[in-house]
Amino acid sequence: MAQRAVKKHQISVRFACLVYSVSESCYRYQPRLSSENTLIADWLLRLTTTHRRWGFGLCFLYLRNVKGFGWNHKRVYRIFQELELNLRIKPKRRIKRDKADALSVPVTVNEVWSMDFMFDSLSDGRSIRAFNLIDDYNRECLAIDVDLSMPALRVVRSLEQVIEWRGKPAALRCDNGPEYISGALVNWANQHQITLLYIQPGKPTQNAYIERFNRTARQEWLDMHHFDSVEQAQQLATEWQWQYNNERPNTAIGGVPPKQLLQAA
Repeated sequence: MAQRAVKKHQISVRFACLVYSVSESCYRYQPRLSSENTLIADWLLRLTTTHRRWGFGLCFLYLRNVKGFGWNHKRVYRIFQELELNLRIKPKRRIKRDKADALSVPVTVNEVWSMDFMFDSLSDGRSIRAFNLIDDYNRECLAIDVDLSMPALRVVRSLEQVIEWRGKPAALRCDNGPEYISGALVNWANQHQITLLYIQPGKPTQNAYIERFNRTARQEWLDMHHFDSVEQAQQLATEWQWQYNNERPNTAIGGVPPKQLLQAA
């Protein structure tokens, strides 16, 4: 309006700004088109195509903490909304529950590891099991072993393979599954002086670290593929495990990948 008044009525810029109550800097401002918006949109499209369960938070943390871009979160979110990349979240029924006891937070590496099983099936209908193991300190995935069956001796073998390169944990947190309460695992833990921390039956929140990891693995690995064989499932699990540890931002540890927190420690 001020620009039209100056052009049509031949008045001064100062008088036009005074009439329309705008500053001269606002009057003279010229928006500059930024090619970075195209770059941001390209990154967001690639991330949401590759990681279909990533929302805005993980995409922004990946661009900021992993790739090192300094874009403002409001700018990235505006482009994220314009591209209509928001995930559809099904509302959950809220159930009033008693407040659970606070879960202990490890302060050093190899203080407590958590382990649990996940189930899925092959394309021919056969069931498979995945043994997941994480370090509670930096939420690093230490192992994902996939097979048709996973008895206690197989769990012991997986633990020994991780200990060879990672070191021995002080304690292992697990539920009361038959593989974990078996004599083979208990005797092995006693021989290596490793404490077994069993949660209370029916209280999965006491093993919240591995349960939260299981949900991520379910959404970003198991639900994204159809497996024709155990070998294929294991290969995809190993690839996703490396990506989870090295590239995927983890909001529980400050929005950085587990490997970054390990290096900082």
